[in-house]
Amino acid sequence: MPQPFISVHDLCMDFDDTRVLNNISFEIPEGEIIGVIGRSGAGKSVLMHLLRGVEQPPTKGSIVYHMAACDRCSFMDVQSRAGGRCPECGGDLVAVDVDLWDEESNGMKSRVMSRTAIMFQRTFALYGDDRVIENVLHALDDINYPQENAINRAADLIDQVRLSHRMMHIARDLSGGEKQRVVLARQLAKNPAMLFADEPTGTLDPETARLVHGMLLEAAKKNTMGMVVTSHFSQVIEDMANRAMLLVDGEIASIGSPKTVIRSFAKDYHEIESTEPVELGEKILSARDVTKRYVSVDRGVVKAVNMVTFDVAKKEIFGIIGKSGAGKTTLAQIMSGIIEPTSGEMNILIGDDWVDMTKPGIDQRGRAKEYIGLLHQEYDLFPHRTVIDNLTESIGLDFPKELAIRKAVVTLCMAGFTEEKSKEILDRMPAELSDGERHRVALAQVLIREPRLVILDEPTGTMDPITKQDVKHSILNARDEMDETFIVVSHDMDFVRDICDRLALMRGGKIIDIGPTAQVLMQVTEEEKRD
Repeated sequence: MPQPFISVHDLCMDFDDTRVLNNISFEIPEGEIIGVIGRSGAGKSVLMHLLRGVEQPPTKGSIVYHMAACDRCSFMDVQSRAGGRCPECGGDLVAVDVDLWDEESNGMKSRVMSRTAIMFQRTFALYGDDRVIENVLHALDDINYPQENAINRAADLIDQVRLSHRMMHIARDLSGGEKQRVVLARQLAKNPAMLFADEPTGTLDPETARLVHGMLLEAAKKNTMGMVVTSHFSQVIEDMANRAMLLVDGEIASIGSPKTVIRSFAKDYHEIESTEPVELGEKILSARDVTKRYVSVDRGVVKAVNMVTFDVAKKEIFGIIGKSGAGKTTLAQIMSGIIEPTSGEMNILIGDDWVDMTKPGIDQRGRAKEYIGLLHQEYDLFPHRTVIDNLTESIGLDFPKELAIRKAVVTLCMAGFTEEKSKEILDRMPAELSDGERHRVALAQVLIREPRLVILDEPTGTMDPITKQDVKHSILNARDEMDETFIVVSHDMDFVRDICDRLALMRGGKIIDIGPTAQVLMQVTEEEKRD
């Protein structure tokens, strides 16, 4: 049996009067990959941050790391290496137990944290204007890696995450899956003894997610690295973890083999039958031969979107699907007026007028943008403002308090919260919410502006199956009650199957199939078999 690496005792965490973790106790042996699963708001991300030693200390309890510390330099290793020699300076490695949140352990805490790394959900944390290899070199520089060896080490790490063919690309021009692999390379540069992966592949298509999962497992084996992986998706936990833990309302409801814990998690999830099709209205969006070209130093002219043509009807829920890098997000940004296409037309019906989003000016793009809502994959909230302030300030109007509360509660309900929960979180800061809850507040930020067309870029990337049903019904409710139109950009085939009237399948910047949801999903399956 491996030695314990982390021991958690009676861990509690309160935000104001709300307890989000309640008397959590467990151990993680050296080299173990433990999966933490649970609904949004169960406490997964809070537990992850406490284990990592970031943000604020726990209300009660302890997190003890069992390490081997060099008696000459700052190097730390797992405790099973105690009695050996330090690989950095040749000093003796001495067994130590470090209580991470004990104020008297401050010096040791930073040494422990230097041997851990974290991948946050939806946060790529890259130098966007720098090349891939420069991003990895920055990470090596942060740990004072010898400069004479840094280039070769960076190239090895990029090769390890299968990105040698993107080494010289600018980071912001990568797809979501490629960005996540650069993040992994940057974290592996630290040679961590423990990697915390918080929903590491929630926004990636299944094929890219499997690739990243394989890289994480390979890195764990190669570097004798432990991992804590959180996810709402049972398949992620089953594929990656040696052992699993189910959190329910801040408590450990089950801990043991992944299959046993997943069965416990899934018992409360029952698929809700799809609703009957609704009658759609006239056209609200018409795209014609839309193309977006970029110039790349090593690849020349790249067509991120290539001669795309489609229509969307009022009250339609239209899905755009495809693998990472297919052009979906670029197309969404063109539709929302963030970027201009190189050529083509993107016409949107505002009142009785057709407005071309490709044309600048207050009577064209400027006019239409006011009525188009976009929820990005990499959304953000004002961290030092309450939920209600985040919502009402996003409109830019000074509401009377009573009206602001009423409007905020109604909108939070549309985004998947219950009315009781909506009222409960109005005065909370974003840091006091789970990542899944923050995502729904970000969705509410879009809906509170009363757009005529809402573009959702990976709306369910980090949501558990039950919360997805809440969001599904909030979208359907918004369509029925407000005549809202939605464009859903997603890798989540189960979600688009459940909610979309029609789909467009993109590959290599082109729409290769468009039509009823079931028909296009059959095409996806056939093409994936041929890949």
